Amino acid sequence: MTELILLRHGETDWNRELRFQGHVDVALNDIGQEQARRLARRLAGETAHRLFASDLLRAQQTAQPIGLQLGLASTHDAALREQSFGRVDGMKVDDIKAQHPQAWEDWLRFEEDYRMPEGESTRQFHARVMDAIARMVAAHRGQTLVVVTHGGVLDMVYRTARSLGLNGPRQSEIPNAGLNRVRVHEGGIDILAWADVQHLRDLPPQPVYDQLKLLAGASGPKAA
Repeated sequence: MTELILLRHGETDWNRELRFQGHVDVALNDIGQEQARRLARRLAGETAHRLFASDLLRAQQTAQPIGLQLGLASTHDAALREQSFGRVDGMKVDDIKAQHPQAWEDWLRFEEDYRMPEGESTRQFHARVMDAIARMVAAHRGQTLVVVTHGGVLDMVYRTARSLGLNGPRQSEIPNAGLNRVRVHEGGIDILAWADVQHLRDLPPQPVYDQLKLLAGASGPKAA
């Protein structure tokens, strides 16, 4: 068995604006930097053998204080990146609705084989993420790995662990700088803890990307 401590990167200005960040390289904002420092303090005393991070800046900046706290160098892996949204990477929801209305309506079906123009389908994304997890686990059996990544990546792990399938909106909370623990074994993935944000308790409320609300908003105003 291998234990993974899965961490979503800290907050960026684009998180607060609810943009589709995708593969765009965005830095942490001041709150995100503080979240990263608090994650590092939260992990003090943990026995961890390796530290992995997405190669995108927001994940690397989150991993930096954690590596210093744990005495581990960070290994960057592009396979841990967020889902690619192609042409709408970096765009706000309202701008996508205005400039790519059909793509937005298709996106709201949350179908596993749909992809934004020039982007990556959920099925392709899931295969990439789970292959990366499998590679890490195979190379470090019996160890504890810290993995700094993105909300979509964590959604793929959660769905796999809960056997939820890839269609439909997210069914779990995935806060910035949240702490998640899973145990990977031959029979599958066990969730030990999810969306733990005790270390962020007195920070400002987070922006929430809620796919269920997006779906409700899409049907509500049209019916009114």
